[in-house]
Amino acid sequence: MVIVGGGVVGSASAYYLRKLGFSGSIAILDKDTTWQWGCTARSVGGLRQQFSTPENIALSTFGLGVVRGLRDEFGPEADVSFREQGYLILASEAGLPILEENHRIQIAHGADNALLRGTELSERFAWLVADGLAAGCFGLSGEGWVDPYLLAALFRKAAMARGVELIQAEVTEVSRKGPRIAAIGLSSGEAMGCGVLVNAAGTGAGQLAAMAGIDLPVSPRKRYVYVLDCPAATEALHRAPLTVEPGGVYFRPEGRNFLCGLSPDAQDEPQVFDWEVDYSWFEERIWPVLAERVPLFEAVKVISAWTGHYDYNALDQNAVIGPHPEIGNFLFANGYSGHGLQQGPASGNAIAELIVHGGYRTIDLTRFGYERILRNAPLFEKNVI
Repeated sequence: MVIVGGGVVGSASAYYLRKLGFSGSIAILDKDTTWQWGCTARSVGGLRQQFSTPENIALSTFGLGVVRGLRDEFGPEADVSFREQGYLILASEAGLPILEENHRIQIAHGADNALLRGTELSERFAWLVADGLAAGCFGLSGEGWVDPYLLAALFRKAAMARGVELIQAEVTEVSRKGPRIAAIGLSSGEAMGCGVLVNAAGTGAGQLAAMAGIDLPVSPRKRYVYVLDCPAATEALHRAPLTVEPGGVYFRPEGRNFLCGLSPDAQDEPQVFDWEVDYSWFEERIWPVLAERVPLFEAVKVISAWTGHYDYNALDQNAVIGPHPEIGNFLFANGYSGHGLQQGPASGNAIAELIVHGGYRTIDLTRFGYERILRNAPLFEKNVI
């Protein structure tokens, strides 16, 4: 068993394979075992049920269960610094029908959130200017953010304690024999046989699939995260939820500071996938929106920033999970488009169920299968942040 990619998805896959009784050898291959450049550690750690797709709600609800049951799962010292301050997704009049429909879907699938309208918003959040807003959906419980590094590390450490081998290596070749993957080649020149190959390669998932002759529309998308110092911030603002403006600008508290960002539209996507930060993106596109919506942010200072890369599914911004329909020992766990951290535990469990039981037992993820890629039949997620 070879899992390519050692972030939260790959590590959780290995962990749950052992938990469900898989006794064969398991190797996690990761070219960056420090996670310095991976999707996991560079995320903002969000955990929410505010999605438009029922499967996404279920995946993140599973993740919430893991976070709430950390000590039972991983021991009395386990901690991921969960800040259960909620999400607040705001909508203008034009976006209200979508927000209302998403809210109905979320409530039907067990989410605990409330639709706040008109003066309810400014009454609940005194720091918020509600001009131009029709409503906001607020997570009453079960939403917030975690330390992404700590969450992934728990899974990796627990998997390795159960005999999973972590190998620092880069895959350069995938060899097929008929309808099966037979082996992989590594940058070291070595070859490794594999009974099953799990693609959990994050932004490299499309490249790995291509080595096997598979077209997977997953590639990197560059995202900036800015760390703000706001001397005027009140205690109430530091207790704010992760707040998302109708245009996509978001912010959340982070200790004494704040994090913020904005995913660009297709025409504004950066074309160079390096790790440099564009500070003009904050000054021109984010700060004016923040200051108008939260006047306390009129006087802020960017004290640091970082670049992360989404493993972006260009078809529909939803994950691709499950086996290839013709190459049965090639499994996908890819394309989370910004919500992979919170869905990593459930995805790992789903991969393990497919391998150990031959089918899904906890969450039916059939609609997330690769077949929709072949049919060019997108299953769109409307709440991508």
